[in-house]
Amino acid sequence: MTEVDIAVIGAGPAGLTAAAYGTRANLSVAVFEGNVPGGQVAIIDEIENYPGFDEPVTGYDLSVKFMNQAERFGAKLFYSEVTKVQKEDKYFFLDAGSDGLFKAKAVIIATGCARRPLGVPGEEQYSGHGVSYCATCDGPFFKNGRILVVGGGDSAVQEALYLSKLSDKVTIIHRRDEFRAQAAIVNRLLTSSVRVLLSTTLSEIKGDGKKVTSAVLNDLKKGVSYEEPFDAVFGFVGNLPRTGLFPEIAKNDAGFIATDSGLATSVPGIWA
Repeated sequence: MTEVDIAVIGAGPAGLTAAAYGTRANLSVAVFEGNVPGGQVAIIDEIENYPGFDEPVTGYDLSVKFMNQAERFGAKLFYSEVTKVQKEDKYFFLDAGSDGLFKAKAVIIATGCARRPLGVPGEEQYSGHGVSYCATCDGPFFKNGRILVVGGGDSAVQEALYLSKLSDKVTIIHRRDEFRAQAAIVNRLLTSSVRVLLSTTLSEIKGDGKKVTSAVLNDLKKGVSYEEPFDAVFGFVGNLPRTGLFPEIAKNDAGFIATDSGLATSVPGIWA
């Protein structure tokens, strides 16, 4: 069993920042990440508003900098998923799969979020076969294809702009009559090749049994539905908190872990 002062679950920006500060305070820190360091930041094509960079930086490059900094300070990164956290007396015991068991004095939850599903027929059937939630991951498979982007926040707009580099047949739909994204990137969207359909929703994704072929859209102002051919559907309609590992910890109304002003949770010794 490996003993550490702090166990950080999740190696996104929050987890790696916590690891850096913990090690600089002369504490031993183990960071656990089941996917890739950086979390959702790692799959962003271009970040232009992060402090300290006079040029845009890719999410992957920024994630590597986060990771290298934390490791340089002494944090230990383990590429395994924590499947169990149990408190006994004043210590926490974590099962990290192939990396074994860990004993920690404190736990920091930085598990982040997962993409919220679109919740329409055909989504699950064609997930990985035309339905995606990561433009930089799957966009190149649909170069010059007919691409539908669903959502109205920063992620949706940024991903639509990235996809417009791969195809001039990108459409973005949003259920409201204006975008929620930052004005700067919305302005870029409106001057790009992306077709914008506001007050429009998605009700079904159709395919030929192997891949996506079309989508059923709803024009909310006209009150009509119609089918349009698409080769891919990318969904960016919000996030769901990854909190399943901690059923005993208090959550807020949105399902996120509740903390006080010091980021402490309802379980002493666990922060989020």
